[in-house]
This record gives sequence, structure tokens and C-alpha cells, in this order.
Amino acid sequence: MQDVIRQAVTAVSTVVLGKEEQIRLAVSCLLARGHLLIEDLPGMGKTTLAHALARVFSLDYRRVQFTSDMLPADILGVSIFNPQTREFEPKDGPVFTQLLLADEINRATPKTQGALLEAMEERQVTLDGVTRALPEPFFVLATQNPVTQAGTFPLPESQLDRFLMRLSLGYPSAEMELKLLSGSDRRSQAVNLAPVVSREQLMAAQQAVDDIRASRDLIDYIQRLLAHSRSAGIFVAGLSPRAGLGLLRAARAWALTGGRDYVIPEDVQVVLGPVVEHRLQALSGGAVATATQKLLEAVPVVRRQ
Repeated sequence: MQDVIRQAVTAVSTVVLGKEEQIRLAVSCLLARGHLLIEDLPGMGKTTLAHALARVFSLDYRRVQFTSDMLPADILGVSIFNPQTREFEPKDGPVFTQLLLADEINRATPKTQGALLEAMEERQVTLDGVTRALPEPFFVLATQNPVTQAGTFPLPESQLDRFLMRLSLGYPSAEMELKLLSGSDRRSQAVNLAPVVSREQLMAAQQAVDDIRASRDLIDYIQRLLAHSRSAGIFVAGLSPRAGLGLLRAARAWALTGGRDYVIPEDVQVVLGPVVEHRLQALSGGAVATATQKLLEAVPVVRRQ
């Protein structure tokens, strides 16, 4: 299983250049049955990454461009009256897929953003009182532009909490940018990638994440991180129990992508920023990443006697 996952990461890395760690984090998010938010400037490869993941993991793919005039029905679908049967029949929206790219999600109004909440949390959609399950696996990869750009609506805390991880791709290195400029279009390469992992293998890998061992000391380390975030006075509000469960699940998935069947403290430390920083606000108004680093430095891996 680990070999197949490594092959998938390598395949995605052929079109999203120089971003191996971010790709592995994105794959870990998928394996952990989470959802991924990518915040970056336009043109950084966010859509290319979504295309590549869908192709490599054999997932049905739909893309929705969020705009300020979108309605919830544009995502969830509508019920249409059939005069022959004299019944309302559902017309599925783009959410009925396996990998949904919610592009520039923060350009839509809060009402439309909220249409995804039930889908992301419960993996189901309720339309006109009828609840229907979404396909399995179901993975939302949302992108958002920096909130300083015009025409954006900041995601509320309740929606941010539905994302297991938040990543930023950032600018490529000079070497990778030269390779990018010298080669063919990466978007077309992503669309033409050959599948590496079947749907059945992906679901088996997701199940395998649950079986990755986490020792009592490791779980104690995570709990102390949560507790310190609440009591240290560096955040407006500390991490919730749901954030702690997400941190453990992400660490297990990262361990699986590293070829191990057990979690080590370094796994927790690698995924901590992507899992918790979009859930936190620094009390001093400073950078959350700096405060998160202080959290890691303040909490020892082994409990002090």
C-alpha cells in the first residue's frame, strides 16, 4: 500500500513542480477523509493540483467557480416537477462527485458557502426534505484568494473548521520556474496523467489510516498540545476536541505516506501547522504560524515528571 501511495505522490509531482511536501500533505488529507483548503494568489497551481489528484486517484471530478451571484442550488441541485409522473425529481448539482474543486470559495456569499457544510461534515445533502448520500470517497478541495483582494467574503470559523488542512503552494524556486517555463502546459499534463491508485485501493488506504498505531504517550502529547493552546494566553481561543481528533488522524495519514504503521511525534509536528493554524487566532494580532511554533516549543514531547 505504501508503495502505491508513494507512486501517486511522485506522479502528481511531475505536474506540480517543487512542491513535494505540500503534495504529500494533500494526499495525507485525502487519506484521512478530510477536506483541503488552499489559500494562495491566483496562478500558483491550485487547479492543476486538483486535476492531478483526481486523475492519479481515479476520482470523478467536478469544478465549481464560486462567484458573488451563486445560489446554494448551483451547488446542491434542484427538484424539477415532472408533469408525466406528477412528481418532483432531483437534478443533481456538482456536489455529487468524488473530488469537488470549489474554486475561489470565498468569492461567494456566506449563504452559498454554507451550502457545503452538511456535505463536508455528514457527506450527505438534504434537498426539499430528502436526504441523499454523496459518492464515496468524497473530497472537497477548495481554493481561496487572500482576503485583502477585492470581492471576497471571509470564511466563517464554522466553515474553516470543516477543512482538515489549509495549505499554501507559494512561488516555485528559480530552478523549478525555469523548468515550468521551458516545458509544456502543466494543466494539460495533469488532465492526461494515468491513474495510479484505483478507487478500491484508495478506500482501502483510508481504512488503513484508522489502523495506524498511536501509543498512549503519543496521544498524551497531542492532548498536552491542545491543553496548552487553551491556557497559554497566546490564542484568542484554544483548539477544540475536533481539532485534536483531526490532528491525530492527519498524523496517522502522514505516517502511512511515510511507509510506517505507527505514529511518531515528528508526524504530529509536521501536520500541526496545516491542521490547526486556520482554526486559531493569535491573541497579540501577530502571525498564527509564529504562535503555533511557540506552542511546539513550549510543549515537550515527553511529559515532565
